Amino acid sequence: MLDAEDVRRIAMSLPGTAEKEMWGHPTFHVVNRMYITVPGDGTSFAVRCPRYERDELIAAEPHKFWVPPHEAGSSWVRARLATLEDIGELYDILVDSWRQAAPADLAESFVPPGPGRP
Repeated sequence: MLDAEDVRRIAMSLPGTAEKEMWGHPTFHVVNRMYITVPGDGTSFAVRCPRYERDELIAAEPHKFWVPPHEAGSSWVRARLATLEDIGELYDILVDSWRQAAPADLAESFVPPGPGRP
């Protein structure tokens, strides 16, 4: 089963990432822009997600994705680690959030690993 250490390992493998503790839990930043948080007990994580995509994700897979009421106005979505299919799905979600936060030149120069990912 996937856990918060898998999130950390993937996040730290992405260019320009730094880990910082905020609000009492780990957060991951690229060039000082946060793109992942691992709140609470580490069974879920939050990533950047445009609101129009977020609504579609939640509607399609409500068992996997949700937004707490206090984050409803943000461009973030949470995902339950236990519901992800495999490490590849986790990797894709984290890279997508990283690309939204990374400077364009860094994001464009990044070539992720091929099939199977990490």
